[in-house]
Amino acid sequence: MSGRVKRRIRESTNKSQRGADETPLVKWTLIGVSGLFLFVFLLLPLVNVFAQAFAGGIRAYFAALTNPDTRAAIGLTALTAAICVPVNAAFGVCAAWAVAKFEFRGKALLITLIDLPFSVSPVVAGLIYVVLFGLQGYFGSWLSDHDIRIIFAVPGIVLTTLFVTFPFVARELIPVMQATGNEQEQAAMTLGASGWQTFWRVTLPSVKWGLLYGVILCNARAMGEFGAVSVVSGHITGLTETMPIRVESLFKEYQSTASFAVASLLAVLALATLILKSWFEWRQERQFSSAQIPEPEVVDSSRPGRP
Repeated sequence: MSGRVKRRIRESTNKSQRGADETPLVKWTLIGVSGLFLFVFLLLPLVNVFAQAFAGGIRAYFAALTNPDTRAAIGLTALTAAICVPVNAAFGVCAAWAVAKFEFRGKALLITLIDLPFSVSPVVAGLIYVVLFGLQGYFGSWLSDHDIRIIFAVPGIVLTTLFVTFPFVARELIPVMQATGNEQEQAAMTLGASGWQTFWRVTLPSVKWGLLYGVILCNARAMGEFGAVSVVSGHITGLTETMPIRVESLFKEYQSTASFAVASLLAVLALATLILKSWFEWRQERQFSSAQIPEPEVVDSSRPGRP
């Protein structure tokens, strides 16, 4: 019976190996189709952006970027990211620490609410703030009486960007904190460290690469967000246009070179994000692999010359 079972196991293993081993023709065909797809739908449009941006020459490219309205759009985009990224980073650290390190009632609901912006369309997110703070919204009359503008102004752009970007840092930190466990924090508390000291000297250094990774993704989304910002900005040239909206406005005005020049800045941001993302992932994997404790060597006492 044992020989028959071993034979069946060996046959099933051989079948699985034969299923994984394909002919060179099939293998290279699949690789070629994948490479062709990436080239046509990813690399070719990216190359076309830079080709169109420099179609009028270097002077036309920099003239488009130094336009006062374009510089205002770049400044507003940088201001929005400068506000949203630190706020989301602080919230993400607090939420991840609460979810990963503690057990409490409503934990699943908190995780669901963190993922809510991923399931809501950015356009719907913008409409939410229009319904709340617009002139005909719930708080519109009160805001108008106190001369406070949120919709078609910078505060509305910041609020909608906060909504669509706040899950990134938390979602990157939660699995990292869960993987590190609570042993280090418990040891620090046993040695007399306070909760604040434990957070700054134990928890935060152990998740620094995940935090930086989440910040990079959050910054990229904040600078490249179009749908939600388009609803609440009003497309006021020089005042409420961010870089993505400026690209659309220039393209509608048939200023293709200027439009692609601004788009090239967003493309550079995307490439820098991919490079930093890959580097942070490599450093994080390296940190986890170096932190693993090697298994103890098993000593065979039956071998001669061994104790």
